[in-house]
Amino acid sequence: MSDTAIVILNWNGEKFLKRYLKPLCASCENLSSFVVVADNASTDGSVEWLKENFPQVKLLEFDQNYGFTGGYNRALKQIEADYYVIINSDVLVTDNWLSPLLAFMDENPDVAACQPKILSESNREFFEYAGACGGFIDKFGYPFCRGRILSNIEKDSGQYDDPEQIFWASGACMVVRSSVFHHLGGFDDAFFAHMEEIDLCWRIKLLGYQIWAVPSSVVYHVGGGTLPNDSPFKLYLNYRNNLLMLYKNLPHSVRWSRIFIRKTLDLASAMVYLVSGKLDSFKAVMKAHKDYSKMKHDLETSSFDREQNKIGFYKGSIVLRFFLSGKKLIFSKLIF
Repeated sequence: MSDTAIVILNWNGEKFLKRYLKPLCASCENLSSFVVVADNASTDGSVEWLKENFPQVKLLEFDQNYGFTGGYNRALKQIEADYYVIINSDVLVTDNWLSPLLAFMDENPDVAACQPKILSESNREFFEYAGACGGFIDKFGYPFCRGRILSNIEKDSGQYDDPEQIFWASGACMVVRSSVFHHLGGFDDAFFAHMEEIDLCWRIKLLGYQIWAVPSSVVYHVGGGTLPNDSPFKLYLNYRNNLLMLYKNLPHSVRWSRIFIRKTLDLASAMVYLVSGKLDSFKAVMKAHKDYSKMKHDLETSSFDREQNKIGFYKGSIVLRFFLSGKKLIFSKLIF
């Protein structure tokens, strides 16, 4: 079994650490793995609680909140292991959740990252929004999952229990080869948070590696632990980072046309926010576009002239399919 570092990035997550750290540590006692908590300058007593209650857990303390991307990049530069398990503090693991993931990675050297089946901690019969049973993306950059398309979340009845190659693995819980992570320079620091795992997985695929979902491993995720779903800042990050991701990774031949359409769709959604009286959300979208225009010139873009490894890439518009279906679209009905 390869050496594995299970790394939690914490920012004011004491309540989640108190609830979920003990079962996480217990689940990997007999494996060649160790737990690390990297703290992004929490002010809620997280660090003091960890030192008192879990002295066996390696603690990395940062001087400020570097976000998801900066925090993990700084942490993983200090950790030597064959695999990194990137896992949120609000994830409840199950018995034997880690072994299937590591075994799959060991048996498949062409796989650079994988994820478990992610179910909702509050409603355990249903998939969880952030990752479900593996991530996919459409031609305009809209992410969706096996078990979750936009706002439609499916009940888990074993329909996605087979391992499957996917486009992206969820940052809520994913295993990644450390050698590939560092070769790519880790997460893109410019993203701060949100969409960073999709961008990383896209770059992994451009290297020729695969991403898989391994549903024999199951975890439960709370979700929204750091930023609530209705946060204008979260909305801003998602809109901005999606455009940055498209600009970086799309081949030049389709980059500008796809981004133009995506920006048009974004502006349409911004107008819906405006007429609905959600002024903060409208401003968030507009600021996202403004900052994208400033930031894109500093990004390194893909050198490929055509799309690589299209597995997990939906050739149509998932948004159009979703609304044409009356918001009842499920993943198994899609034809790739």
